[in-house]
Amino acid sequence: MILMQCVLVDTCGWVAVIEANLNIDKSLIECAGINQLAILPRVLEELEAIEGVNLMLPMLRKKSIVLDTPNNSGKHTDDQLFVVASENKFPILTVDTELKRRLSKANLPWIEVIGGTHLRYVR
Repeated sequence: MILMQCVLVDTCGWVAVIEANLNIDKSLIECAGINQLAILPRVLEELEAIEGVNLMLPMLRKKSIVLDTPNNSGKHTDDQLFVVASENKFPILTVDTELKRRLSKANLPWIEVIGGTHLRYVR
């Protein structure tokens, strides 16, 4: 299946966007020229398990394509995100230092929240 260019959402990346009170559509267009989000079922499960914070999950579901978990990606969320990013060359919205390190070593892009005020596209 061929997908349009998407931004994969990591749990911590979405939480950082909400905490920064960013307009995700405007911010993504400004930094990457992409505003289509994609999400994995495991990320949704992790976000649903976070209590006490309004993470605007109905909006995230509405704006996102829910992708199937790749068979060869293991059970860890970061591994699943990495496989999808590798196969599709999608940037991952994340603030996870270890995931960013893995993406950097593989020459894969990511989008991060900087200073709690804006997004930065790292290629």
